[in-house]
Amino acid sequence: MNKLRVAVLRGGPSHEYDVSLETGKHVLSLLNEMSDEYEPKDILISRSGEWHRDGLSFSPQDALLGIDVVFNAMHGQYGEDGEVQSLLEELGIPFTGSYSVASRLAMEKDRAKQVFFESGLHVPRHELIELEPTSKQMTYIFHNYVYPIIVKPASGGSSLGTKLVHTFHELGDAIQHALQYSKKVLVEEFIRGKEATCGVVENARGEKLYALLPIEIKKHPKRHFFDYEAKYSGETEEICPGNFSQKIAREIENQAKKAHEVLGLDHYSRSDFIITPKGKIYILETNTLPGFTQESLFPKALHAVGWHPKHFVDHIIKQALER
Repeated sequence: MNKLRVAVLRGGPSHEYDVSLETGKHVLSLLNEMSDEYEPKDILISRSGEWHRDGLSFSPQDALLGIDVVFNAMHGQYGEDGEVQSLLEELGIPFTGSYSVASRLAMEKDRAKQVFFESGLHVPRHELIELEPTSKQMTYIFHNYVYPIIVKPASGGSSLGTKLVHTFHELGDAIQHALQYSKKVLVEEFIRGKEATCGVVENARGEKLYALLPIEIKKHPKRHFFDYEAKYSGETEEICPGNFSQKIAREIENQAKKAHEVLGLDHYSRSDFIITPKGKIYILETNTLPGFTQESLFPKALHAVGWHPKHFVDHIIKQALER
């Protein structure tokens, strides 16, 4: 039996480079457990965008010579925003995750929020700032938003560049900080409530869209929201299944499916939510390539439903080949 040669793309010119390395490392280890079927190839893309295979630098086309399918283990810029997807589409190489157009849409949080809103999902009230805030925008925010408020890059992940702002005096600095990560910034109302995340997998367990159990994210008391440090410091409690009523849990699952569908995504995704004390559910964003390190939320949700991560990887690769 000929083994399928699977290129695992990791790294990339993104602020999430280190997380991507760990996601790719985990996927490679899982593929090695299935060595009777798969021959994994580690393709590392440097921070400067150079492609490396077997310790040597290649053009993307040469690095992918002889590859049957790509497992995209990158996050953020280039890997998740449609860039590498466009390249793989041009080369005609099957790959995991969403196509370039849907990837780009989901990555641009302002555009994704508009799609969510038009489909009936609740999104936090927000303002979009491009390049630099105008005095008119700053005045409007001052008069129309109650502090604290969230300031975040309009593209990117892992909550990098995101700050909780308590005073108008802090707002300008927070916007400048976020602009280091994205050309557009969102200023967003801060919704108080339980934080949740829910993964979705296509064509699994007899369902076209199968929702994993929602995870409840309980922050350390010193953290006001699930920021980068909270995500990767190990100080956050992640409960799966979360402490939600059956009604709220089912609604989170349905909204995660709907977000995946209305954005036109493929294979799998993970959506983040806030549930207010009165039970109103707000969607924050949808991740087209959620983290897949050994400590990531997605594998924890897989374990909770008795699905070994290696079998999930196998399923997603087969989905990519069938597309």
